[in-house]
Amino acid sequence: MIQNTKRYIGLVLRGFCMGAADIVPGVSGGTMAFILGIYEELIDAIRMFGRKEMWHEILRGKLCAAMRLPRWGFLISVGGGILMAAAILAAPLEHALETSPQIVWSFFFGLVTASVFLVAKRVRSWTVVNILMLLLGGVVAYAIVGLVPVSTPNEPWFLILCGAIAICAMILPGISGAFLLVILGKYEFILSAVNDRDIISIAYIGIGAVVGLVLFSQILGWLFAKYHDRTVALLTGLMIGSLRKIWPWKIEEINIVPTLDSAAWELIGIMAVGCIVVIAIEFIAHKKK
Repeated sequence: MIQNTKRYIGLVLRGFCMGAADIVPGVSGGTMAFILGIYEELIDAIRMFGRKEMWHEILRGKLCAAMRLPRWGFLISVGGGILMAAAILAAPLEHALETSPQIVWSFFFGLVTASVFLVAKRVRSWTVVNILMLLLGGVVAYAIVGLVPVSTPNEPWFLILCGAIAICAMILPGISGAFLLVILGKYEFILSAVNDRDIISIAYIGIGAVVGLVLFSQILGWLFAKYHDRTVALLTGLMIGSLRKIWPWKIEEINIVPTLDSAAWELIGIMAVGCIVVIAIEFIAHKKK
């Protein structure tokens, strides 16, 4: 009983970290799930909602049997942590990105940089194909994060579409769902909806997120089962390419090489803190195993 309680508290905290990352444009909750060691477990748990075993029971009218199949304890714990982070951190992070963006980007740059090496270790053999997948992921992410935001409608159908696109990106390490919302012109709209408790807009986005999550998790789960190393290599490349967006030194959104003054060293120190956080999490997880 105590062990289960500790596990669920740990899952809530992991979900909270994922939710915090998802709020920031340029950082992926999927990256945090990878760092925290629950990524493949999360994908497998979500996949159940689209698997034939569950729908077979539903079509036979055995709803109770169908509802016993998903791993509710795991999903509710992680999902609860994500929602808690959105409710608690949306306003402070919005304020931090407006007032001290370099500090936020520096910390997350350190997180992602350290996690690249840890995730890359999960590839059992770096063959030519795996290296090509790494390069492909890097190029794709680098191109995506360089796209320019556009103006888009606030109609329900588009909010549902945004929810589906964003959630697919949020479970992909390296591709930020929040940043895709920026590109789609809906990041500030959705952040305001969360802060203002706009239930209707949030509901439309949630519908799209649920549909997109169930469908996309099937694809990811199949890729992990059939092509594990190639998939991890691709995801590692996505993380590397995403570093373009969260580089803290910019002039009019163009990355620059900083002058190594005291301010620059302060940001480098914050990057180091982000790296240390990832290494500490990995050390704790390894020690428990």
